[in-house]
Amino acid sequence: MTDLQSWVAPTFDGLADLLGSAPDQTWDAPSLCAGWQVRHVVAHVTMPARLTPEQFGAEMAAARGDFGVLSDTVAARDGSLTVADHLAALRSPVLHAWQPPGGGAVGALTHAVIHSLDVTVALDRPPVAPAEAVTAVLDQLTGARGAWFGIDLTGVRLEAADGGWSWGEGDVVRADRGQLVALLSGRTLPDGRDLPRG
Repeated sequence: MTDLQSWVAPTFDGLADLLGSAPDQTWDAPSLCAGWQVRHVVAHVTMPARLTPEQFGAEMAAARGDFGVLSDTVAARDGSLTVADHLAALRSPVLHAWQPPGGGAVGALTHAVIHSLDVTVALDRPPVAPAEAVTAVLDQLTGARGAWFGIDLTGVRLEAADGGWSWGEGDVVRADRGQLVALLSGRTLPDGRDLPRG
């Protein structure tokens, strides 16, 4: 079995490569995360590279235990960091080795892949995550039958337009694998497509 954690570093490095060569205005482009620009997604996903466990605990206490409030607060504050700081955080060995509490390598990979797609799908760019990693996350999300993000997959068949992957029976939703991950993560695609909530 492939070590899922081994796909995390290439995903973040790929995002750093993409954004490091992109025009400055790319950082202010909207992402798939409602209300967040690209810079906010990067600030969110790189929190483990900047915050010690103690600092994270203090942030969580300030947010009264609400991770959504913490995420928005940190994204708004740290989104204003320099491009160099953001790129360094994406390349941080600390981030590449990080695993969410209780989430293990599966959680680390899904975190990296989903948030990288929040950027690349919004920018109409190919995924930066290895293709096998995107497929592994698809398998995780469909294995949970959409429950991770409250998606109702009843009567839905998912088909990858970029080949070789499908799941379910019913009304066909056809998109690239990266777009399917975004849909299963509760995102709305730039063309307006989404999946029903459970």
